[in-house]
Amino acid sequence: MKKILIVEDDQIVANIYRNKFTLEGYQVEVASDGLIGMDMVSSFQPDAVILDLMLPTLTGVEFVKRIRSNPQTENLPVIVFSNTYLTNMVQEAWKAGATKCLSKANCTPKQIIEVLQTTLGTNGSAGAARSRGQSDDEENLAIFLQNLNATLGVMRSQLQGASKGENDIVRLKHLKELYTRVHTLTGNAAIVGLTLIAHVSDALEGLLKELLEKPRNINPSTLRTVASAIDFLGILFTHGTAVDKQEIPNAEILVVDDEAISRRALAHALERAKLKCVTLEDPKAALEQLEKNKYDLIFLDVDMPGMNGFELCTKLRAMPSHKKTPVVFVTGLTDFESRANSTMSGGNDFIAKPFLFIELAVKALLYILRGRFGPGAK
Repeated sequence: MKKILIVEDDQIVANIYRNKFTLEGYQVEVASDGLIGMDMVSSFQPDAVILDLMLPTLTGVEFVKRIRSNPQTENLPVIVFSNTYLTNMVQEAWKAGATKCLSKANCTPKQIIEVLQTTLGTNGSAGAARSRGQSDDEENLAIFLQNLNATLGVMRSQLQGASKGENDIVRLKHLKELYTRVHTLTGNAAIVGLTLIAHVSDALEGLLKELLEKPRNINPSTLRTVASAIDFLGILFTHGTAVDKQEIPNAEILVVDDEAISRRALAHALERAKLKCVTLEDPKAALEQLEKNKYDLIFLDVDMPGMNGFELCTKLRAMPSHKKTPVVFVTGLTDFESRANSTMSGGNDFIAKPFLFIELAVKALLYILRGRFGPGAK
């Protein structure tokens, strides 16, 4: 019997995977953090490790490095889970010697079992165990759905504490608690097959992680994006839980900015969310493209020569095909609050320069998915 060690600080996620792997005929143990996991590698001597990169006390990357530095475990298969948007950490995991890197938001228990079987050259167990597994899946989904309202209430309370805390220490404490809650939501939503919730939560988790690591980026723009993501999760909790309707829609995005560096930054940020875009520097050329093509989302720089973003937005709103297309203005941080509170010439939102790649990715994902749920999602 092959032995599997799961290193995961979220006990609900860990226990679900433990049950899944046990049904497949594996002997399974769980460690709640990286240091405990290292001790169990020696005592339990697993044939493979399933590892969450986002761990307390010892990160997943450090865990992999220690495994690879020990001659007795240098060839031990280590399959890691990570946030889709934390690409630097995933690259560090590959360099450290991870056998396989998987996105927690995109990976179901069935898929991880298939990866594990391929890695170890094992086969699954018989049909009776699978029938029991299906029953467990239904129970896990029911429990997840029952807890959504409470989860939303806690996230909103934590955001309020982060936004209105009396000092930086208190604000960061609430933000860390919010991050932990969202991290748990990402794993649980993926396990029960609710891909839309998992994707939005995954993106929000990446943004919160960035803000915790670089508190100087906590500003009205980033907090507004966090609030928008939580609000949209509330919509998904109500309207986005049909298991048979979880596909992520394709989207056409237009970026108009006269600065080449800014255009590249916008395009790169959208790629982080697996979204493709067309970039243009000339507002007049953009108008021509808008007359010929339908876009699902438009990013407009505010300050452009010849025609600024507000003027371009007014003109595109006169086109029947773009009366309701979401438009996000990109503006300097010093102008953010005044412009966000002003008449927006038909625009839907603002994001402040210099923006975080992950912030823009979150905002784009929200607007693309909102189109699927009608006026209530706006």
